[in-house]
Amino acid sequence: MISRFAALACSVVSLALASPAPAQAPSGFPAKPVRFIIPFPGGGINDVLARVAAEKLQVKWGQPIIIENKTGAGGSIGADYAFQAEPDGYTLLVSAPGPLAINHSLYKQLSYRPEEFVPITVLGSVPNLITVRAELGVDTVAALVKLAKANPGKLTYGSQGVGSTPNLNAVMFMNMTGTSFVHVPYRGETLVVNDMLGGHVDMFFGNISPVLPHYRDGRFKVLAVADTARAPSIPNVPTTTEAGLPGFLSTAWFAVMGPPKLPDAAARYRAVGTEPVGSTPARTAVFLREEIARWREVIVKNNIQVE
Repeated sequence: MISRFAALACSVVSLALASPAPAQAPSGFPAKPVRFIIPFPGGGINDVLARVAAEKLQVKWGQPIIIENKTGAGGSIGADYAFQAEPDGYTLLVSAPGPLAINHSLYKQLSYRPEEFVPITVLGSVPNLITVRAELGVDTVAALVKLAKANPGKLTYGSQGVGSTPNLNAVMFMNMTGTSFVHVPYRGETLVVNDMLGGHVDMFFGNISPVLPHYRDGRFKVLAVADTARAPSIPNVPTTTEAGLPGFLSTAWFAVMGPPKLPDAAARYRAVGTEPVGSTPARTAVFLREEIARWREVIVKNNIQVE
């Protein structure tokens, strides 16, 4: 389960990148700038996490790391760009679950093959939440379910698009509770949050990072944490099990992947940073296989299809 990586992503990166370079690092690497391909817009947790990692690695490597946001198609455009790159280690994908573990179960055809990416590491993970705008007037999951059943098809939720984890989380929630919401897809999580602040969207089933400041200032209410343990940054918020929704578990993770045929030595070199939290290339490969199987089961069980 994802919880073995569970911690605030930036904290994981800070620990992860503190270790020295290993003996097996390819001679002379890196000799030029490295590119991180982010398949989602700037400002979201995927983008922020990649920039935190890049800032620390630039110091270690003595070379610039260029962040390129290539968005669209639920992250598939950026993933395909990284997939087509030369396998020399100078272009890497830093991605949330969608392009790596979800899209191939939703779309009939993808221009890349997720299973052929070379796993490098999992930088970290953050818990997903059930978040509502304060004006909705509900304080618990039970109250949200009651409101939704009294107003079928009237409440709205935002996500980063079809196939994103917030989209799938919402579908799971509706199926588990017998409710019906309207999906409003966006290109990034910051756009969802902005429209929640403006009163245009009622809910977000995404991760903690963009939600936390607005929870603290009272504009959002977090009804539950979709993990096996409470989040340290919001200790008063119950888990989904405590809130009466056992089995609703979902965490957003962020993996670094190389293009097909990337040499193992290069992958191990980039993975050294996360060895303290156990995310070596081999463990990352196992983790990704488990996640692919888990999300496929979620998609089939909930009869989720591309809209």
